[in-house]
Amino acid sequence: MIPTRPPIPLGRILATPEALTAMERTGDAPSVFLRRHECQDWGIVGEDDWQRNDEALRDGLRIVSSYCLKDGTLIWIITEADRSISTILLPDDY
Repeated sequence: MIPTRPPIPLGRILATPEALTAMERTGDAPSVFLRRHECQDWGIVGEDDWQRNDEALRDGLRIVSSYCLKDGTLIWIITEADRSISTILLPDDY
């Protein structure tokens, strides 16, 4: 379930070729993960990282979410501190 917190600005949406290939392979739609990230559902991050993301909203820092695709592949979404760009990537792409 997607929380009903105010959406964050995502800026320009980018994705690495590897992340796009992984999502195509599993049939996962990028829009689902982007919507969760936008609505402040940080996915499968630990409590400390969840807190850091919440603080990043207040302090204008970078936000990092983590989600699993249907086959268990991990993807990240990173929104830059200035909220100009959000990138979908695999951890190995970082």
